[in-house]
Amino acid sequence: MRALILFLLAAGLVACAKQDSGDGTALEDAVTEPPAIMSARGPGQIVAEAKPEEWVTPDPERTLYIDIPEGRIVVLMTADLAPNHVAQVQTLAREGYYDGLHFYRVIEGFVAQGGDAKGEKPKGSAKDSLKAEFTDPWRDDLSFTPLGNPDGYADMAGYLNGFPAGRDLDSGEIWLAHCTGAFAFGRDTPQDSASTEFYITLQPQRYLDRNLTVFGRVIWGMEHVQAIPRGKPGNGGVIEDEARWTRISSLRLAADLPEAERVDLEMLDTNSASFKDLILARRNRPEDFFYYRPDYLDLCQLALPVRLKEE
Repeated sequence: MRALILFLLAAGLVACAKQDSGDGTALEDAVTEPPAIMSARGPGQIVAEAKPEEWVTPDPERTLYIDIPEGRIVVLMTADLAPNHVAQVQTLAREGYYDGLHFYRVIEGFVAQGGDAKGEKPKGSAKDSLKAEFTDPWRDDLSFTPLGNPDGYADMAGYLNGFPAGRDLDSGEIWLAHCTGAFAFGRDTPQDSASTEFYITLQPQRYLDRNLTVFGRVIWGMEHVQAIPRGKPGNGGVIEDEARWTRISSLRLAADLPEAERVDLEMLDTNSASFKDLILARRNRPEDFFYYRPDYLDLCQLALPVRLKEE
């Protein structure tokens, strides 16, 4: 089976190196120093009271619509990292490569993998293989909002313009994390062997971080991904009965559809004051229901608020 996802173990927590964030605050401090609770508002109230200007519209050039019998899956691709993988999918989508292909390898609690199981469909003008983009070098123009507590898979964890991400302070690298709904390319053993086969994580798989290229995430319709029939673990998750494969009727860029056929979404800006308040509320849970407040937030437990725009 081509481009099967590797089960690789990632390293544990690396000690933080003290570097400057650009605003005079040490990155080490941003990881280890818990901020004070800014208000007693709970997460739901914070999202409900977010200002209109704190909501952003996904870029239609980076938004994929994957239509399957269960419904429409909306995937947003990053504008900051893995540019070659983003460009590859844009080309494949515009040339209709995925139309009529399938989700054929689906493992409960792991991933749903889609593409050409038999490797027979011509790729058109897309590349035969891609150089790995597991990580990208940090750039000063990137907008990163840290969680403010340690992470087991990165020196620093947080959100990069709407995407859960990790940073290595020694190497200066940044990457998108394998949280639920991560959109990435599978590969064979050679690191530069990714081509067309994509997968969506059904649960967090952080040990795959920096071993495969994540370049997007499901922002709408994750319930449709979770409803895809599963394969048997003993067969590597590949569904033996091809009649049970989930057909991809269409995979298109939102930009290539009439506006009336698009899903009109908006996301809370992860650089906004409300999102930073949301981080604090999720870390400390100020609601009366909670008696134990851990002052800790797991990266993959902070769901990005996404909603349909109001008419």
